[in-house]
Amino acid sequence: MSSYFDVVMIPLQLMIVFFTIYYFTISFFGIFGRKKEEKILTPKTSFAVIIAAHNEEKVIGQLIENLHLLNYPDDMYDIFVIADNCTDNTAKIATAAGAKAFERFNAQNVGKGFAMEWMFNKLFSMKEKYDAAIIFDADNLVHPDFLLEMNSRYCKGERLIQGYLDSKNPTDTWVSGVFSISFWIVNHIWHLAKYNIGLSSVLGGTGMCISTDILRKYGWGATCLTEDMEFTMKALLEGIPTTWAHDAIVYDEKPLTFMQSWNQRKRWSQGHFDVCGRYMGKLLKEGIKQRNIVLLDGIVHLFQPYFLLLSTFYVICSYIYTIVPFYTNVLYAILPIEVWTLIGIGQYFFPVVVLAKIHASPKSWFYLLLYPLFVYSWVPITVLGFIHRHEHVWSHTEHTRSISFNDILVPETTEIGPKQIVFSKHMK
Repeated sequence: MSSYFDVVMIPLQLMIVFFTIYYFTISFFGIFGRKKEEKILTPKTSFAVIIAAHNEEKVIGQLIENLHLLNYPDDMYDIFVIADNCTDNTAKIATAAGAKAFERFNAQNVGKGFAMEWMFNKLFSMKEKYDAAIIFDADNLVHPDFLLEMNSRYCKGERLIQGYLDSKNPTDTWVSGVFSISFWIVNHIWHLAKYNIGLSSVLGGTGMCISTDILRKYGWGATCLTEDMEFTMKALLEGIPTTWAHDAIVYDEKPLTFMQSWNQRKRWSQGHFDVCGRYMGKLLKEGIKQRNIVLLDGIVHLFQPYFLLLSTFYVICSYIYTIVPFYTNVLYAILPIEVWTLIGIGQYFFPVVVLAKIHASPKSWFYLLLYPLFVYSWVPITVLGFIHRHEHVWSHTEHTRSISFNDILVPETTEIGPKQIVFSKHMK
């Protein structure tokens, strides 16, 4: 009987072995080191700092105040706010805070991707020209050296750069706590790891730096529920990888409730499946044609939600197998049980190392105990994401946590000059 099921189960087990070894091996390149780099500290790059905002009057002022105090020459960056389909005072507050606010109203093309495309077209028609665009969400706060770090990378030739995604509210609730932990872990064992070995990272929606030359040449065109991933793959097909700036830190507001977290992740999952369906075949074709490991690695990233569904199916089958063996188990024939044990331990070891490296608070260590609940909740969310993968209704997460950058960045020294304030990094 097992021979019939082996047609499905043996390839499934081989896939599980591949992805497990892949993820486990990649993690080591981020957990224990970084590339040595000599930073360029002279500002040379002009930036258009763009904030996408929909009814964000409670948080937009704090971000703009923060951005005015960055350690970067005032005449080398401008702050733009897209007040997208707003029904509150977002535009008025943004203007009063010193930003250039542009109001957009479009009931058909709803979502951040459409708003950004609209803003890029506005940007290109302006007299002032910028080397690169920096994208933030309205609920963010930014480390004072963010633009200096992006300038250094841009001067070295990097054109599509993702900054370090930190959290501004990691101890508000257990949900924001485990959400923060997930980002810290991914920052180290995925983004940093891939950058260290020359693979492409992935844009994360905020804290992004994009060369305006790339935007002019290829256009934005990323308007799905995960516009950041869509543009990453679009650029990758053109031979432009996404790099990782570990010291360019943006502090993002994490969801406070499980339902907020659920809805946000469901949107991400829907968009992930959508982008996978449209780009995986193209990446496979070009990757094989060019024999390009970076393109093929992009497929691995796109396939992640499918891998979660298939591995969950295998776990269910393995429980049935203990009662009625109905397929040939080849996992232990490929890898000895000692290796599987080591990999199993690594799943708990890596998060501990990351929290130790960033000097996480005692509360975050407590939330680590609840982290498995967050991880396993991805299973039903991914199932729903697959079912609704062709839907494109944008779900907005309301942001209410009003925090200034002084609340998350601890001052070490203050030098002469209105903007020359040196800060230590809170969670690195």
